[in-house]
Amino acid sequence: MEKVSANLKDGATCKVVGGTHKGKSGIVRDINTSKGGNVTITVVQENGVRFKTLARNVEIQIK
Repeated sequence: MEKVSANLKDGATCKVVGGTHKGKSGIVRDINTSKGGNVTITVVQENGVRFKTLARNVEIQIK
């Protein structure tokens, strides 16, 4: 089973550290768990662009 950060919640600020969207950052929206058990999230950037990525590829930014 995949371990997900306890700080992962809707509205949290995150930075993508792996995968296709590496280097991008934004606000976490729409957290889902797939049939296979992978946790996916939608990230909304400041300019309004949305993208989906795996939760294991992000770091939650603590304010």
